[in-house]
Amino acid sequence: TRNPLGSPDVIGFTTGSYTGVVLTLLAGASSYSALAAGALGGGLITAFAVYLLAFRRGVRGFRLIIVGIAVGALLSSVNTWFLVKADVDTALRAAVWGAGSLSAIGWPAVTMAAVLTAVVATAAPVAQRRMRWLELGDDTAAMLGVPVERTKLLLVVLGVAATAAVTAAAGPIAFVALAAPQIARRLTGRGTVDLTGAALVGALLLLGADLVAQHAIPGVSLPTGAVTVCVGGAYLLVLLVRESRREVR
Repeated sequence: TRNPLGSPDVIGFTTGSYTGVVLTLLAGASSYSALAAGALGGGLITAFAVYLLAFRRGVRGFRLIIVGIAVGALLSSVNTWFLVKADVDTALRAAVWGAGSLSAIGWPAVTMAAVLTAVVATAAPVAQRRMRWLELGDDTAAMLGVPVERTKLLLVVLGVAATAAVTAAAGPIAFVALAAPQIARRLTGRGTVDLTGAALVGALLLLGADLVAQHAIPGVSLPTGAVTVCVGGAYLLVLLVRESRREVR
C-alpha cells in the first residue's frame, strides 16, 4: 500500500504475532525457536485473514488498513483474554515479552534472529523493484506486466517473516516500522520507500529509544517499547491528521 499507515503495527500483523507467541507460552514452550515459530505462524495467519477479508477484486490500501485495524483490535482482546485465563507465571512472561525490550536478549537469540533476517533480506532486491512498480498504482503495474496480487502476497509473507524474526527476540516494539520508512523518505528526498534507508533509520530509532529507556529515569530500566509507544502514538496522530487533510483537499 502507498498509504503511510500501512505498517505491521497498525494493520494487525504484530498483534497476530503476539497471539502466536502467547499460545506458544501457554503450551509450555519458551525457547527462541518456539517463539519465532509461534510469531511467524500467528503473523502469517493474521496476514492472510486480513488479506482475504480485504479482497474485493484485488486489495486496495485503504480497505486493507481498515480491515487490519479491526482484526488487530479483535486479536488484542483475544490476547487479553488468554492472559487473564493463564497462570500467573505464564501471564507475566507474556506481558513482559509483549512490552518489548532489548535488555533481556541473549546472544543465541540475537544470532538466530540475524540469520533469519539475513535469509529474508536475500529477497529484498526483488521486493524493492516490485514495490516501486506497485507505487505507480495497481493498474499501471499490471500494464507493465507485474503480477500485482502475487507480488502483494510475496511482500506480505516477507514482511511477516521479518517481523516474526525480530519480534521473537525482543517482543513487539511498536511504531518503529510505522515511522522509519517515512523518515527515510524525507531524509533521502525520494518519492519512493528505500528498504535499505528504512532499515537503517529503524535501527537508529530502536537504539535511540533503548538509550532513552535505560537512562530517562535514574535507577529504573524501562521497556524499549514503552518509549516507542509514547513517541509513535504522537507520530501516528500527526499522520492521521495529515491524511485527513489530504482527503479533504
